[in-house]
Amino acid sequence: MISFVVSLVALLLGYFIYGRFVERLFGPDDRVTPAQSKADGVDFMALPTWRIYMIQFLNIAGTGPIFGAIMGAKFGPASYVWIVLGCIFAGAVHDYLGGMLSLRHGGIGLPEIIGKYLGKASKDLLLFFSLVLMVLVGAVFVYSPALILDDFCGTTMMWIIIIFAYYAIATLLPVKGIIGHVYPLFALSMLFMAVALLAVLLFKWPSLPEVWDGLGNKAMTVSADWKDQIFPCMFVTISCGAVSGFHATQSPLMARCLKNEHLGRPVFYGAMITEGVIALIWATIGAYFFYAEPHPGYEEVSIANDGFLTAAPKVVNIICNEWLGVGGAVLALLGIVAAPITTGDTALRSARLMVADFLKMPQKSIRTRLLISIPLFLVSLSMLYWQIENPDGFAVIWQYVGLMTQTLAVFTLWAVTVYLFREGKAYIVTLIPALFMTTVCFTYLFVSKQALSLPEFVGYPLGLLSFVVSLVWFLLWRRRTMKKDNLKS
Repeated sequence: MISFVVSLVALLLGYFIYGRFVERLFGPDDRVTPAQSKADGVDFMALPTWRIYMIQFLNIAGTGPIFGAIMGAKFGPASYVWIVLGCIFAGAVHDYLGGMLSLRHGGIGLPEIIGKYLGKASKDLLLFFSLVLMVLVGAVFVYSPALILDDFCGTTMMWIIIIFAYYAIATLLPVKGIIGHVYPLFALSMLFMAVALLAVLLFKWPSLPEVWDGLGNKAMTVSADWKDQIFPCMFVTISCGAVSGFHATQSPLMARCLKNEHLGRPVFYGAMITEGVIALIWATIGAYFFYAEPHPGYEEVSIANDGFLTAAPKVVNIICNEWLGVGGAVLALLGIVAAPITTGDTALRSARLMVADFLKMPQKSIRTRLLISIPLFLVSLSMLYWQIENPDGFAVIWQYVGLMTQTLAVFTLWAVTVYLFREGKAYIVTLIPALFMTTVCFTYLFVSKQALSLPEFVGYPLGLLSFVVSLVWFLLWRRRTMKKDNLKS
């Protein structure tokens, strides 16, 4: 528990110290924001800062910092280190600079940002990549909450219809409608649940593996079937709560609602630090459930005896019911059901805005919103149908969602690195995370059983090669750019 407390304090200090450094590095000013210059009453409109923060937090969080942190906790105390360092030095920087670039360039979406700094080819590739991810997220976050709600009343198909109908309405309505009014309530429920669980953790003060006990792959000492290596698998498993490229697709939604650039740090950097705190709490709960001394938490809970292989959603249900009582069950329902639903609808909303930016179609008219949204809904429904018809559909889609969201992070980190270099600022701040995440994604692609599953003696050297190639590419680009600038001057 000492590692947990130190990590929690580190995250909070990260916001006030490193967050302020990154803010000064970017240099917000008092220029007119897109919420004022492009106000259309639909996507561009000034909203109260507290409301934007709540919406941003729920948009980027969903169930990611809960399920991912629980699964990542199986690797052991290394999960604490990744959440803290990843969140402060990569994820929050990624979210802040990505959001601020959108804000400063008229509220443009992620593909437009990538195109501006990495070129048209990268923009087109990322647009396709992002749309696929948004549609996959929209599909995957319909079926799982429908199955959970089916246990309470109705049928799975009934809930699928209701949830997707909600998706359609939330995607088409102005941002101040359902999203502006309902999301803050859901965000408050997630925060309340986290605070309540934090209080129980501090009260129980369980004996957990500490960082100084070793950062090795603890899962391999518990399960003979465990094959995932800490590098790269933990860095993909724990994405939300550390660094996630999905966030970069969501930040432009709120960049279009900020009324002042100086509000970017609490909204973008602050929401990510909050998500890091949520992930840290759930990683600690995961450590309690799998590794607490003298007995793991699951052995102390009479309703569950399936131990280390317990699925993350079941861990959430068990802990909330046992620790928080009836109220905990309600909060668990909100966390497991409302969070993925709200993530799914903003994913489809982001997809609509990306297509609108690409086609240069204003979205003030409901007709233009429908023209873009209907094809997206149809593709998402077809993915949903495939998922329902295949027993492992959810698992298959989720594996690709994890890899794709970290790949988006790579694109975003390289884009902001190019921006900082061109502005003559300390680009090392994002260059190191960009190189690291590039290596993570390529190595995962090579060695993971969910991807190419190459032998480790082949996959790991190829992953290292991706680091070298990326670094050499950047250094050559920097040299060429500096020569061009010198010739112009």
